[in-house]
Amino acid sequence: MLRTKLCGMKTIAAVCTAEDAGADYIGFVFWHGSRRYVEPESAARIAKSLHRIKKVGVFVDADAAYVNSLAEKCGLDYVQLHGHETADYAEQIERPVIKAYRCGDGFSAEAANGYPAAMILVDAFRPGVLGGTGKSFDWRAAKAVIAAIRKPVLIAGGIGTENVAEMAAILEPYGVDVSGSLEVDHEKSEERIRTFMKEVQHINEMEEL
Repeated sequence: MLRTKLCGMKTIAAVCTAEDAGADYIGFVFWHGSRRYVEPESAARIAKSLHRIKKVGVFVDADAAYVNSLAEKCGLDYVQLHGHETADYAEQIERPVIKAYRCGDGFSAEAANGYPAAMILVDAFRPGVLGGTGKSFDWRAAKAVIAAIRKPVLIAGGIGTENVAEMAAILEPYGVDVSGSLEVDHEKSEERIRTFMKEVQHINEMEEL
């Protein structure tokens, strides 16, 4: 079954739509360098409206004590590390870690397997950009290295309703991470969220046949 993480959430309407549509995880971006940044106070309020869905906080090279404080404040289930955080740093985090790598940026299955993370996220590589590129990487070329990762893998980068089935068929990952394809004028669209989740539901139903 393909799991779904819908990232860059900033409103109660968007996260409730995601939960109602069957998404497994939603992501709050706590990095000021992103246009999807959400204030911790706002994220904490939004989180209280959720029941089933798992909440992920995205951080980039932030102080570990600050990360743990926000995780507690916002009721996070996971902390996603999207910078250059070391294994020693990850050991200080009090929530299960999702470690993000950029395919082609020195990424290897060996590094991913050795990192103290519950899940691995593989995103597209673009020089000088930490994530949210809206571009996909070469899934077929990366298939072998991703298959060698001995942890649940989330695939990100340029994935939407029109190509998620192709990605899932090639890489067979644990889950998919999407953000930009769910937006209209840089804001999450409830219609796009529902349409994407219907496509994922169809993919999962086909797998059960």
